[in-house]
Amino acid sequence: MSRTDTARFRHHQAILAAAIVAAIGTLPLASARAYLLPLLLVPLTVALWAWRAGTDADTRGLRLRALVGQRRIPWDQVVELGSDPRGRAVAKLGDGQRLVLPAVRRDDLPRLVAAAGHRGPEPAQ
Repeated sequence: MSRTDTARFRHHQAILAAAIVAAIGTLPLASARAYLLPLLLVPLTVALWAWRAGTDADTRGLRLRALVGQRRIPWDQVVELGSDPRGRAVAKLGDGQRLVLPAVRRDDLPRLVAAAGHRGPEPAQ
């Protein structure tokens, strides 16, 4: 499957930029004493999470990506797609489990459904 067939949802890249700025700002403090060096791990971890975490959708299903792992969910396990009060997209599975889809917002649901190979409702004329 080509990369163009996959809808990719990622967090805003401003998070990555903020983590890089935080790492640069932490550098003088972390280099002052050896025991402060692990402070650099915090902005570097945030930068890695911002670059990696998100949701990929294609005709086979969803792939939820986190900092260190990922989970593949076929479309036949998804019973319902909706959103929560905070505007995040949520997938309800056949076993009753509800999963918040990383980096997918309420406004992204039509694009997510289109990636599954389903067409949206016909426009009113």
